[in-house]
Amino acid sequence: MSMSFERYMLDMVQPMRDDLTRLGIQELRTPEDVEQNLPESKGTALVVVNSVCGCAAGQCRPGVAEALQHDITPDHLFTVFAGQDKEATAKAREYFAPYPPSSPSIALMKDGELVHFIERHQIENRSASDIAADLADAFDRFCR
Repeated sequence: MSMSFERYMLDMVQPMRDDLTRLGIQELRTPEDVEQNLPESKGTALVVVNSVCGCAAGQCRPGVAEALQHDITPDHLFTVFAGQDKEATAKAREYFAPYPPSSPSIALMKDGELVHFIERHQIENRSASDIAADLADAFDRFCR
């Protein structure tokens, strides 16, 4: 029995991808996907940098799911997967300056410009509900 590492990783991370895509969040898997969507998105766009780490599973993805139950939400919902879709993630991170690479992380953009950013260190020691509240506050400020 032989399975390639790439196939194994694709199978292993699919449930982590599904946590976000079942919420209606669109995966950006290539740099071209990022370029076609982020700078062109009029209004507001949420970009989740997904990850295989425990804080992504326990806090980030559940926090995003809870935040998207808020009355006001972004116009566009996107995700890139750090460590998996490396080139797409690197391209997305170009829009998150001045913040260094961080995964997981969550960006809120308005008309292609970064307006709110939650770094890993703001995820790993907080609850999903705290992250959801942070996002809901940002949605109220920027998504009206």
